[in-house]
Amino acid sequence: MNVDHGYVGDIGRFTFMNGIFPLARHAVDRGFRVALITNQSGIARGYFTETEFLHLSDWMQEMFLAQGVELAGVFHCPYHRTGKVERYTRDSFWRKPNPGMILEAARRLNLDLFRSVFLGDQPTDMAAAQAAGIPRRIMLTKSGTVPEGMATLTIRQLSDLIPHLA
Repeated sequence: MNVDHGYVGDIGRFTFMNGIFPLARHAVDRGFRVALITNQSGIARGYFTETEFLHLSDWMQEMFLAQGVELAGVFHCPYHRTGKVERYTRDSFWRKPNPGMILEAARRLNLDLFRSVFLGDQPTDMAAAQAAGIPRRIMLTKSGTVPEGMATLTIRQLSDLIPHLA
């Protein structure tokens, strides 16, 4: 969804990926619901607060609405086992590569994971989607290399995914 500037917790450091809005509109037009599943260890590490992240999430949702796309949900994991903020310092089933956030999104949003498409840019994204039972796992990667069997399709830019969404 956003360019990885490392631990982005505020609007000033947030940059939408090129092509995210047309891709999201295309997906919604084909009956998909778009949800964001994101590790946010910056909260546990003390780089920004959960309240600041929630403010950023609200703004992201507003930006999508302005582009004609309603996000079905934003699911985040603020936990990390080596965090500095005691409240968030722990292991969590929600933290990717675990499937917890995906399973919770499916429960809350009544999603059929077998018919879902998961797009990510990290091997942990693919591992979480695979563990959740999502058969269509798309990896956005500049290198074009992905560990064997993790992704069912690799793309180099978001627009490459549009023809694959039926």
